[in-house]
Amino acid sequence: MIETLIFPCLQDNFGLLIHNSKENKTLSIDAPEAAAIEKALIQKGWQLDEILITHHHFDHVAGAAALKEKMGCKITAPKKTKLAIADVELEGDEEIIACGIKFQAIPTPGHTLDQIAYYAPEEKILAAADALFSLGCGRMFEGTAAEFWDSLNRLSQLPDDIMLYCGHEYTQANARFALHVDPNNIALQRRSQEVEQLRKLNKHTLPISLGLEKQTNPFLRVSDPAIRAKLNLPVASNEEVFAALRALKDKF
Repeated sequence: MIETLIFPCLQDNFGLLIHNSKENKTLSIDAPEAAAIEKALIQKGWQLDEILITHHHFDHVAGAAALKEKMGCKITAPKKTKLAIADVELEGDEEIIACGIKFQAIPTPGHTLDQIAYYAPEEKILAAADALFSLGCGRMFEGTAAEFWDSLNRLSQLPDDIMLYCGHEYTQANARFALHVDPNNIALQRRSQEVEQLRKLNKHTLPISLGLEKQTNPFLRVSDPAIRAKLNLPVASNEEVFAALRALKDKF
């Protein structure tokens, strides 16, 4: 009954449509580019009913106004986003129903202060936008290291069989950094090779299981002794290791 579709938007953003065939309704996670979303809808024969906004950055909201005006779709956004065209504003930690699908709105500050991830437990979908990437995480523009680590730690507590959808196709670059700080990780080596092949074929590296991310993403593995040794932080707190990883990635 549930079908997902990811497709490129802008330079390296992902568009994500989730279609509920039982109710014949479709929602979009964010609205990076109206034209790309409209094209995907037309190709599938779907009508856009709702948009769930994750955070305020332009490349996640740029197409929202045009889509709302043309299609009359309902827009749900974090209250902190202060999106004037939002019909529903979320504080975070609510349970909502969008297009007949139950979502948990999980606050994930760090990349921005307003960011919310949308988790559909029955469909095993996690739309994390720029909080969690495959093999990486977003830049820390607004939040603190403590906030960001708490957000990632919370997401890492979700079941392994969830499929992770992210806001950008950054996996190839993230893999290079992950191998730099965790070179002996066999699962990471395999994932990196897979990513290289997918990109050579111009295929998406997402979605990916959260379980595999827990094995390969250094930002979810800050307690690992090998990563700590690489950073020369054997007895630091998880938050301190995360902060060091994020700072190193910013310069990588």
